Amino acid sequence: MTIKAGDRIPDAKLVKAGAEGPEQIGAADFFKGRRVAVFAVPGAFTPTCSARHLPGFIERANELKEKGIDEIACTSVNDAFVMGAWGKANNADAVTMLADGNGEFAKAAGLEMDGSAYGMGMRSQRYAMIVNDGVVEQIHVEQPGEFSVSSADHLLEKL
Repeated sequence: MTIKAGDRIPDAKLVKAGAEGPEQIGAADFFKGRRVAVFAVPGAFTPTCSARHLPGFIERANELKEKGIDEIACTSVNDAFVMGAWGKANNADAVTMLADGNGEFAKAAGLEMDGSAYGMGMRSQRYAMIVNDGVVEQIHVEQPGEFSVSSADHLLEKL
């Protein structure tokens, strides 16, 4: 079942790409006590993700924070090293990169997709959500092959 507004975030393991290397963190702890804009991409360094999705959140970070967002996070079914490298390659200092290496978070949230036809295996669907103190306030899941409702622009319109 797909997570929806009003649901609590599943407490799956995520790995933060930290300055000292990978840092394991439970999703419940990460989202506790603050309002987070989190977006998910099918894969770091993939075309739409790199050209439009991540850059939009980097460019609009200040506006999101002005609307009450405490932190912006990106998650993908990639390892922490890939997420860290992708963040560095895009100067994504305003975005916390969260690796969902085994897809546990995507699966627990009901947001996994099968990218096997593209050689990607199980991945996360593309989405954006606002999580307030561990509870989903808004969620916007893209249709396959689309990029609109999970964009930073769309999220700003909804705040």
